Amino acid sequence: MQFRPLFILLAIPGMAMAAEGMWTLDNLPASRMASEIGFAPDSGWVQHVMRSTALYGDDCTAAFVSKDGLMMTNHHCVSQCIDQLSTAKQNYLQDGFLAQHREREMRCPGLELDRLEQITDVSDKVKRATTGLEGQAFQKAQNAIKAQLVSACIGTDSAKTRCDVVDLYHGGRYHLYRYHRFTDTRLVWSPEKAIAFFGGDPDNFNFPRYDLDMTLVRVYENGTPAVVQDYFKFAPAGIKEGDAVFVVGHPGSTQRQLTVAQLETLRDVILPDTLLSVAESRGVLEQYSKESAEAKRTTEEHLFFVENSYKVLSGQIAALRDPELMRNKQEDEAALRRYVAAKPELLAKVGDPWNAIASAQTTYRTIAKPYRLIERGDGFDSMYFKFARMLVRAAQEREKPSAARLAEFNDARLPSMEAALFSDSPVHPAFEQVKLSLSLTKLREKLGVDHPLLKRVFGKMSPDQLSSALIGHSRLGDPEVRKSLWSGGRDAIAHTDDAFIQLALAIDDEARALRTRYEEQVESVVQKNAELIALARFDKQGTSTYPDATLTLRLSYGQVKGWDEPDHHVAAFTTVGGAFERDTGAEPFALPASWHRAKSRLEKTRPMNFVTTNDITGGNSGSPMLNRSGEIIGLVFDTNIHALGGAYWYDSRVNRTVGIDAGMILDALQHVYHADGLVKEISAP
Repeated sequence: MQFRPLFILLAIPGMAMAAEGMWTLDNLPASRMASEIGFAPDSGWVQHVMRSTALYGDDCTAAFVSKDGLMMTNHHCVSQCIDQLSTAKQNYLQDGFLAQHREREMRCPGLELDRLEQITDVSDKVKRATTGLEGQAFQKAQNAIKAQLVSACIGTDSAKTRCDVVDLYHGGRYHLYRYHRFTDTRLVWSPEKAIAFFGGDPDNFNFPRYDLDMTLVRVYENGTPAVVQDYFKFAPAGIKEGDAVFVVGHPGSTQRQLTVAQLETLRDVILPDTLLSVAESRGVLEQYSKESAEAKRTTEEHLFFVENSYKVLSGQIAALRDPELMRNKQEDEAALRRYVAAKPELLAKVGDPWNAIASAQTTYRTIAKPYRLIERGDGFDSMYFKFARMLVRAAQEREKPSAARLAEFNDARLPSMEAALFSDSPVHPAFEQVKLSLSLTKLREKLGVDHPLLKRVFGKMSPDQLSSALIGHSRLGDPEVRKSLWSGGRDAIAHTDDAFIQLALAIDDEARALRTRYEEQVESVVQKNAELIALARFDKQGTSTYPDATLTLRLSYGQVKGWDEPDHHVAAFTTVGGAFERDTGAEPFALPASWHRAKSRLEKTRPMNFVTTNDITGGNSGSPMLNRSGEIIGLVFDTNIHALGGAYWYDSRVNRTVGIDAGMILDALQHVYHADGLVKEISAP
């Protein structure tokens, strides 16, 4: 598919923005929706969809589809769980899975789902706590007030309650989100990866698509299926082009309101460096995956993530390198600065936060390399190191009052951290050694062999030798060992000879120093001055615009609609018949045997995938697609290639969300997978 250059789009004046926006549920553009689509959700509709949707893990969305805790999300969101439950003898990614009875539903290790219950504006409390402060004092005060608010929100129910202070409009507003935690999630059904990711990387972020990228899981509480009052029903009728579509989900991150200086740092430093690392990782992992069937199985999930990331990063860099896009951002920023300069009272409050943020970006460029490699851990890419860093820092941080700790170790976050740390997810030493060896090679290459920390870490060993020695002398792959070190605290950490614990201890002082410098000279400067820019925006626009995505629950509205390429029109729907026509019998265009057996039972004209104008981004994977009645008409699983630049702007003419037709989901469950019990449960009145 030809990628339409952004400069062509941006050069057209008066372009439509009808479907733009990822709106928080407490600030929907009701009048705009009523004018554009003739429908504005009332409070009952909003509450229902809020409580019928959940954050799935750290980067996806799931939707309740029955009163007994059955949930629908994407296959690629659950693939880590499926991989963890698989073995060399039973590969559920390849073969699919169906629990014929509830007692055969299998628990996903360490997985948490969070359902939003309440939103409270705490902006005044957060801003009052940081008034007049700069640098590290600002950062510590903000961390402390957030920890206090979160702790009070959770109270004594940390097992079932999660709370987060959410930064909206880059410091313009701070909201406290309270969630109900579901910590027991079990796999119910998943199709073969061959149909869940039909077309593989060649079709990824493209359309037409022919995927059944979905899975069913069930949340349990106290050992039995969770009983929920709010869940989505499937629409009894199909959809057609032009129909209104509502997407409710947790978009991860957009950068549409960043300053020009921040976008330049992304364009020139962060994204190119990350893309290069991903490209190198892809090559190494592809080679390793060909060594054996077991190497392929243990690498498959991570390699999918790497390949997906490569396309996303490439699209984002292409967007930021488009001169018209940056010119548009520069003009918007200049207009806001002129607005501030023309209002003396506002200027006195705001000052020049743009230059302050630009100065912080200059500082970041000087520390970016060691900060990302050492403090963020990019130079030690292994689950073993992640466990070791968590254990070492927890032993130190948990001795402090909650509000004085590093933010990720406050009391409110410990239950989720413990769930991840104690998970019995398998750790594959050979695969971990491949990743670690590559990252150590890049660490030495980027910081230089004479770097003092590297001399201590490497000694006389090569990256391959060091990775082998570290993994060979560590027991952190065993969750019982991790539990023992966690409960033993500082004393247990001090007396273990585990190689990764020793590594984490050896680099911790320098890593913490880099973090302190980053927080004091970059993060706190950006945060404080972003609040001032938000103040200026609110003075000019109010809250008539949406905040950047923050992995919090949002609503997007749009319509079923294809789009025009320079040389052809892309239709809004694909069909089951098209999938069989696309089938070649060879990966990645090989339909599973189950589909060939069911071919005569499937209607060739049945819509399979479709596109809409909804504005989404990563994190919306697994989001339900709804009609005006709040019924499911589809399931989000991707965007088209044009939407990869959606991190920075939106164009309703070509940006598209890609979904699975709801009728196709029910047909596949019934006619391909013979999951009649699940169809009955989903279709229950």
